[in-house]
Amino acid sequence: MTVNEGSTPSLTALVLAASRQGMDDPVARLQNKSHKCLVEINGITMIERVVQTLLDSECFKHILISIEDEHVLRKLASIQGWLEEGTIEVVPSAGTLADSLIKLTNVADRLLPLVITTADNVLHTPELIRDFVVAFTRGTGDVAVAVTHESTVLAEYPDEGFGFFRYRDGGYSFCNLYGVRSSSGLEAAKIFRTGGQFRKHPWRILKVFGVFPLILYKLRLLKLDSFMHRIARNLGITIDTVLLSYAFGPIDVDNPKTFEFSERTLNKRRV
Repeated sequence: MTVNEGSTPSLTALVLAASRQGMDDPVARLQNKSHKCLVEINGITMIERVVQTLLDSECFKHILISIEDEHVLRKLASIQGWLEEGTIEVVPSAGTLADSLIKLTNVADRLLPLVITTADNVLHTPELIRDFVVAFTRGTGDVAVAVTHESTVLAEYPDEGFGFFRYRDGGYSFCNLYGVRSSSGLEAAKIFRTGGQFRKHPWRILKVFGVFPLILYKLRLLKLDSFMHRIARNLGITIDTVLLSYAFGPIDVDNPKTFEFSERTLNKRRV
């Protein structure tokens, strides 16, 4: 599937790479790194792998990395080279993920439309990125959210114990991949000020959205699209859900178990 059809890419990609836990992060501790994004997996640091995937997708005119201090990245030869070439740019992160995104509203005219990913999405491929970008550019929502159905994940990884958000039409996992079309979409990042991770901490839904959405979610009264529509209405925006058919799409590296799984998966890709 092509994205640009001969035209110049017009999107910006933002990679969230800041360290919220520092060396206390369980993945950073595996290799005694200051930032999880500096951990090597299958011979390459996570941040280098993610940036290379974005470059290989050929979807983006700008690639930004959000981190506290760009000198953390300049220790990596490829990152140093990309920075000197102007291929990538560093934007200073704020205190929280939400504040880092909201801070970008000051330069939204330059950045939007924006695709947001994370530095631990090491299993994402150029093909996955392109499929998401195609769906995002064809949509109309202030925000696009990538998801994968549980049937897709379990068909390939039935015994890994991955968790899912459950709705009336089944379980879904989010892929840590988002599209933002408007400034109001960026401002909606305020929901992450609670810490996010609503599947592990569903009561955070109550704090952010109120009691009724929590009841709807816990009783599985709505399908995913309907639930997202209600959430979007509470935030004063519109949201498109993008269903991706990649079993590895929702799997990021956030603990030693997913690190081991991701390294094993990347090794298999090289064979």
